[in-house]
Amino acid sequence: MESVTAFVMQNEAQIRMGFFFGILAVMAVWEIIAPRRALTVSKTVRWVNNLGLVFFNSFIVKFVIPTSSIGLAAYAVNQGWGLFNFYTEIPLWVAMLASIVIMDFVIYLQHVMVHAVPVLWRLHRVHHADLDFDVTTGARFHTLEIILSMFIKFATILLLGPPVVAVVIFEVVLNAMAMFNHGNVGLPLGLDRLLRYFIVTPDMHRVHHSIEDDEANSNFGFNLSWWDRLFGTYRDQPRAGHQEMTIGIHKYRTTKLASWLPGMLALPFIGKISSYAINRREWSGSNEQ
Repeated sequence: MESVTAFVMQNEAQIRMGFFFGILAVMAVWEIIAPRRALTVSKTVRWVNNLGLVFFNSFIVKFVIPTSSIGLAAYAVNQGWGLFNFYTEIPLWVAMLASIVIMDFVIYLQHVMVHAVPVLWRLHRVHHADLDFDVTTGARFHTLEIILSMFIKFATILLLGPPVVAVVIFEVVLNAMAMFNHGNVGLPLGLDRLLRYFIVTPDMHRVHHSIEDDEANSNFGFNLSWWDRLFGTYRDQPRAGHQEMTIGIHKYRTTKLASWLPGMLALPFIGKISSYAINRREWSGSNEQ
C-alpha cells in the first residue's frame, strides 16, 4: 500500500486531470450523439465561459491554498491525526470504504447548507443560473464556493483521517459523477430507475436544476442517491417533464449574467440578501430565488 500511496502522491495532478478530460470527452460525445434536451444558448458560448471559470478557479485555488486534499490526507497520516489514523486496528478496506461514504455524506450536507443559508446561496446560484444543463454545468461553481468547499473538505479530512488512496478515489469519483449526472443525456427508463437506488443519474439531478423552487430544493446528492431518500429530499420527476422543464433561476435569465464569465463572477454580489425558503416543499407557483 505504501508503494501505491507514493505513486498516487507523485502523479496526483496527472491522475485527476486525466480522469477530468477523459470523462469530459466521453460525456461531450454522448451529448452530441443523443442529447436529452435541446439547448437554448449557444453551446460555444456556454462551454468557453463555463470551462473558463473552471480554469480561473484552478489558478486562484492553487494561489490561495498551497496544498490539496490529497496532500493534507498524507500529512494527517504522518501526524496520526483523525479517526482512522488513531484507530489503526481498523482494516484498511473498511477505513477506505467508510471514508468515501462519509465524505460523500458531507458533500450532501454541504449542498443542503448552500441552499439553506442566504449568503451561501448567493455563491451557489452561479451553478444554478446556467440556462442549460450539460456536462460543463457540473464544473461551474463560483470561486468563493470552491474555496469554501475546500476548507470543508480539509476539516473533514483532519477529523476523519482517511487513507490517502481513499481521498484520491473520492476526488476522482466526485468529479466524474458531477460531469455524468449533469450530462445532457438520458438512460433507458428501467436502467435509470435501477441506478437511482445507488447513484445519482442525469434525470434525477436535472430536477434539482429546475426553475421551480420546490424542485430545486430536492435531489441534493452528487454521488450516492441514498441521502436524498433517507432525509426526504428525493423527488422522482419534474412536473413539466424533462423536455419541457425550464432550467435556471427566475431572476437571472439573461446570457450576460448567466452565461458569460464576468457575469458569473459578479452574480453573488448582485441584489439584496433575502431568504431562500429551502423548506418550501410544496409548489406555490411563485419563486424567490
